[in-house]
Amino acid sequence: MELKDLSLSKISELLDKKETTSREITEVFLKKIEEMDKKTNAFITVCYERAVDMADTADKRRAKGERGRFLGVPIAVKDNICTEDIKTTCASKILHNFIPPYSATVVEKLLQKGAVILGKTNMDEFAMGSSNETSYFGPVRNPWDLERIPGGSSGGSAVSVAGLESPASLGSDTGGSIRQPASLCGVVGLKPTYGRVSRFGLIAFGSSLDQIGPLTRNVRDCALLLEEIAGYDEKDSTSLPVEVPQYSSLLTGNIKGLKLGVPKEYFIEGMEEGVTKRIKEAIEVFKSLGAEIVDISLPHTDYGIAVYYLIATAEASSNLARFDGVKYGYRAEGLKDLKEMYIKTKKEGFGEEVKRRIMLGTFSLASGYYDAYYNRASKVRTLIKRDFEKAFEKVDAIICPTSPTTAFKLGEKTGDPIKMYLSDVFTINVNLAGVPAISIPCGFDEKNLPVGIQIIGDYLKEADIMNIAHAYEKAVSGFRFSPFI
Repeated sequence: MELKDLSLSKISELLDKKETTSREITEVFLKKIEEMDKKTNAFITVCYERAVDMADTADKRRAKGERGRFLGVPIAVKDNICTEDIKTTCASKILHNFIPPYSATVVEKLLQKGAVILGKTNMDEFAMGSSNETSYFGPVRNPWDLERIPGGSSGGSAVSVAGLESPASLGSDTGGSIRQPASLCGVVGLKPTYGRVSRFGLIAFGSSLDQIGPLTRNVRDCALLLEEIAGYDEKDSTSLPVEVPQYSSLLTGNIKGLKLGVPKEYFIEGMEEGVTKRIKEAIEVFKSLGAEIVDISLPHTDYGIAVYYLIATAEASSNLARFDGVKYGYRAEGLKDLKEMYIKTKKEGFGEEVKRRIMLGTFSLASGYYDAYYNRASKVRTLIKRDFEKAFEKVDAIICPTSPTTAFKLGEKTGDPIKMYLSDVFTINVNLAGVPAISIPCGFDEKNLPVGIQIIGDYLKEADIMNIAHAYEKAVSGFRFSPFI
């Protein structure tokens, strides 16, 4: 196997054995990015010189006897996660030239461990999208079929792993933005419990929904990366002051006797036949491993899309008000006064989807509409949360499809926002409830496109859902995570 084909944990092992160097590995991935990115457009910024310098520093640290799981290991980072002195654009014209003066907590943690930042991955603008087609820097393409979308909004992060451009990456998930692209690109993607991973330095879309998480080639790598980025952060008021387990040591693969709930609301009309088949086959694998399959109901599931697109857009309307051309980012030219600067800067700086969501959110918060829309949506959100709480009184985890379809063609849904929004029908409620969920590959449809199965856990039960995922991964002898292997 070539270096670019290896998992994060295998690369770390080779570095420990002195069978390779960080510089050699980093240069392999930088070369692969140069070759692949003309086709996939997975990266907005590639840190060619900086990454090699970081790799050299890691090699010097190892030469002095230092060891560490991430020391010298390359990682890609989604372009809405701040990186000091490295451009962070949110895939938007309005931030096309923004260079943060600080790094997000998750990035700081990895840098302290000696990780090498390969670059910043492409995404839907301000993480608003399900197909990675709203980026100011152009759409990302799925390596399994370059005429198809990779999912969104963390499409670049998923493609960087599936396209062998990085061994692992960080993404963010507001309504499925890690899990859905993980499913459509055939990789592993985890959304942790809300508050498990610090949001400090993540450029906000929906503050009560956003969460940073890993995209990797296998479940062990996912566990290892989560161990490094999770934990309490005093800079984030929503961060949970709870201990972080050694997730990788809890991957026993034993799920005998566990009760896995299958919600009837997650098998809907319009689901592709290939997806339904693979999910049903995966359920049989879980049965063969000794798990008990239990039919359950999450009765308020159908309200999820409406609730999400009221709460998320309202929060986006508030969060994106700061991008006005005054302190940083794009500023329109030829202006006669301050008011015109605000209007023209936002009009020219934001893309159509972002403007649509800002307007929806502003409307739902407007005087006279707040109780009818935002307030009511918040109450229904509580009911959705209670559905999960009641379900976890009966079952240990919930299994369901990650996406109702496999990757669709570029441009297929861009003219119909409602059709596009329905792409996240199985992922959105997890964010509304704040619970953790992981998407893992479970085969391919008749078009040879990846299908993902989602495993949802109770609050702070990341270890449990990763162990269930690990058991499945072992049972199917590992994932074919890339079309190039």
